Amino acid sequence: MLQHPATTPAATADPTWRVGVLFSRSGVMSVSETEHFLGTVLAIEQINAGGGVLGRQLEPVALDPKSDPDEYRRLAEHLLLEEGISVIFGCSTSSGRKAVLPAIERRNGLLWYCSLYEGFEFSPNVIYTGAAPNQNTLQLAAYLLRHHGRRFCLIGSDYIYPRETNRIMREVVEQHGGEIVDEVYLPYEAVTGAVSAAVKSIQKAAPDVVFSTLVGRPGREFYRLYRELGSDPAKIPIASLTMVECEVQQVGAALCRGNITAATYFSSLEGAANARFVAQMRERFGPDTPVGMWAEGAYSQVLLFAKALAATGSLDTQRLVQAALQVSVEAPAGTLRLDPENQHAWLRPRIGRVGASGAFELLWQAHAPIKPDPYLTTDGFASFWLD
Repeated sequence: MLQHPATTPAATADPTWRVGVLFSRSGVMSVSETEHFLGTVLAIEQINAGGGVLGRQLEPVALDPKSDPDEYRRLAEHLLLEEGISVIFGCSTSSGRKAVLPAIERRNGLLWYCSLYEGFEFSPNVIYTGAAPNQNTLQLAAYLLRHHGRRFCLIGSDYIYPRETNRIMREVVEQHGGEIVDEVYLPYEAVTGAVSAAVKSIQKAAPDVVFSTLVGRPGREFYRLYRELGSDPAKIPIASLTMVECEVQQVGAALCRGNITAATYFSSLEGAANARFVAQMRERFGPDTPVGMWAEGAYSQVLLFAKALAATGSLDTQRLVQAALQVSVEAPAGTLRLDPENQHAWLRPRIGRVGASGAFELLWQAHAPIKPDPYLTTDGFASFWLD
């Protein structure tokens, strides 16, 4: 149970702590965002089973934005205005986050955002617990240049996160002697023919490695068609920041084997905390439930929120943010804490390769969590180039 002095007035003002949950369980992003949702559910249920926070249960109001930025915007307004909720756990894509941000800031709410993103953003009304580019993109670029060659193809979905992430990848690769031989963008809900044409275009360019920022169904279809149309990841791998366990399960391990992902968490990580988390996810949601960075990030940020709430006894945004900047939790991926300079999390980058079972084999990991640098104000490349 999360404890706090019983005399705190805020602790007895209302019967529950009401929070919003805004992850898509339908639409193009349903696979990864359902995992976000399940991680959030597990954390809330565990906190409530332990007595809640200051003796009060967390009461989630969960809505489905259906992977539609307009729905994100509308439902965020609903939570803030009609439900009177100030704390929202939600959004996976940058398009979703950008859609709700004006409402969050205008109503002085607090969004807890657990997805990796393209960086170059700060809002006093957002807690960013997902990876910034200096906690995944730079490490992946260095690893690929060192181990797989210098000719890169970039492919992404046509919205802000892929374009900005590919811009960063291009700059890093070219600054360190590499070459971008092709760059392709597909609509958010690209049809099979368009994905197939993109695979053939990449095969014609003959790169050493493919960096994919495709998301949702087109991303999974790209991995499937890449193998079915004759490309071999053992020779020319696809590298990604988002193709994790749930997506691999959807595509099939045999079609994904040999491809590479940079992430701050894999379910195959050693350690008692992670083994316990994976077991709890599968006990609660079924033995075949995929567990990856989407679930872990969502789960861990709720634990951090609860600890901050216990410290302050208030859902007031400013007080809650200040408390969140001063606490930490032991999460499945390691200690989770925020940087007071930018409200982003210190995280430990890792690089894995899909094995025969669909689990990730760890290829590399940072020695310790890395300070978030969402604006890439320091190079940092040399610090892991020779690891």
